[in-house]
Amino acid sequence: MRLGELASRSNKSAQSPSEDEDYLDLSHAFSDFSACSSDISGELQRLASLPPSEDVAKNESSDPEPEPCLGFLQRENFSTEIIESISPEDLQPTVKMCVDGLQSPSVAVKRSAAAKLRLLAKNRADNRALIGESGAVPALIPLLRCTDPWTQEHAVTALLNLSLHEENKTLITNAGAIKSLVYVLKTGTETSKQNAACALLNLSLIDDNKISIGACGAIPPLVSLLLNGSNRGKKDALTTLYKLCSMKQNKERAVSAGAVKLLVELVAEQGTGLTEKAMVILSSLAAIPEGRTAIVEEGGIPALVEAIEDGSVKGKEFAVLTLLLLCADSVRNRGLLVREGGIPPLVALSQTGTARAKHKAETLLGYLREPRQEASTSSP
Repeated sequence: MRLGELASRSNKSAQSPSEDEDYLDLSHAFSDFSACSSDISGELQRLASLPPSEDVAKNESSDPEPEPCLGFLQRENFSTEIIESISPEDLQPTVKMCVDGLQSPSVAVKRSAAAKLRLLAKNRADNRALIGESGAVPALIPLLRCTDPWTQEHAVTALLNLSLHEENKTLITNAGAIKSLVYVLKTGTETSKQNAACALLNLSLIDDNKISIGACGAIPPLVSLLLNGSNRGKKDALTTLYKLCSMKQNKERAVSAGAVKLLVELVAEQGTGLTEKAMVILSSLAAIPEGRTAIVEEGGIPALVEAIEDGSVKGKEFAVLTLLLLCADSVRNRGLLVREGGIPPLVALSQTGTARAKHKAETLLGYLREPRQEASTSSP
């Protein structure tokens, strides 16, 4: 079989690639990572011949046992280059071999088959279509609940890569993957959780799925990933929460899960690369009463004032929009904003900010004048 020839020719490592018009504009804050590329969080260190990291070296004893199967499924270090060299005439039997392997009684064979499908679906759209048509999706989904963490990781990443193909989104959803992806989000390794979040993000591009994903319990583990995840995990969680929170029910779920406290903390942490993204989601949550209450209770007003003073150009836009939502119908919140020293930075923003920021700042300053006028007209 030509796969053996391809493997013998090259041993090169695989390389990692990694409601109004306000919100349309603000969504650009996610442009650097919202279009999930395949394997965006996981990459392929275990499949490529990359030097092990210190953490991996410490855990060598927990590595999976050698695979007992022969040939293609026996090799665990196939690189992306080798996989992408498979000719069109060899691709279909290769995919069939992998799909059959997913249903083997051997965990090692299942793990290897999922790993190869992960690679096959990594970069090529035609491969994703073929794999989706070959029955791989319903065979991969049970592996999301596998007790072997590497098998689970390969399966969830394969589904992430497959979900980049439009037709596969419906296929994955109809096969009942959402609940199992949420399970991975709760129980998986750091990489598996990140890739489960990205897979849910891709599925949420279908509007009907946003409600299903929220109803299946995805919001609390996404908030947990935002709290405990790596920087990459936090970004994945923020992006997925942003998409899901376009629906009112999911806004309510996010507030109930404690997202506001974490988002306010991220707004206050300048320089993390997450501040603007956290403010976009705060703006979304400020559209519901529960969200506005939580933002104020968690100290959101002083954090947003500081962002107007010291934040980036875009950050100032997001901050003034959120404050405008908080103060539009609340005299109390206007008073809190004044007491936090909000007027001077708003005046400065109304003079030097972007056109959008100037307009929002001027509107907000107008609100802040109203309570004073009412007080002066009612006083003796």
